[in-house]
Amino acid sequence: MEIAVCRAADVALLDECVGSPGADSSHARRFARQEAGGGVYLVAWLDGRPVGHGEVVWGGCADPEVRAALPGCPELNGLGVWPPELRSRGIGGALIRRAEELARERGRTALGLGVAADNPRAAHLYARLGYRPLTDYVDRWSYVDHDGVTRECVDPCTFLIKELPSGHLDVKPS
Repeated sequence: MEIAVCRAADVALLDECVGSPGADSSHARRFARQEAGGGVYLVAWLDGRPVGHGEVVWGGCADPEVRAALPGCPELNGLGVWPPELRSRGIGGALIRRAEELARERGRTALGLGVAADNPRAAHLYARLGYRPLTDYVDRWSYVDHDGVTRECVDPCTFLIKELPSGHLDVKPS
């Protein structure tokens, strides 16, 4: 498995293999944000096909309560692994570790992510990797379905945070 930064040529393959909830491509939106400098869109590859993704959003979570509680903290957003039978095989953890590396490389001291109240499997992974609850919030997002209707989604979530070690060891001269 390889974790790589999304390229323009990957977007169509992501749409084909992973899909988006509606008629518009969430992959194209995430890639456009990356191109504008607002984030990094990571893709997990296995045998030449995308099997997962996650986006590090440098500006942080869009929810005002989360932003107030932790201003300037980047967010790992849209983490997912497909197809479902590939879950619990280390792909999500590898995406998270790469996101943490990118945040540290940019001098960030923490990384946050949201987990839906109805996703205990993901919450367990995040806790195992050292993420702790910061605050509850309601994630609100929308998409345009295949009939052209805008669908609003409302998910009760908990925002989790992990302090990131600098990666530098303090070595005292002998």
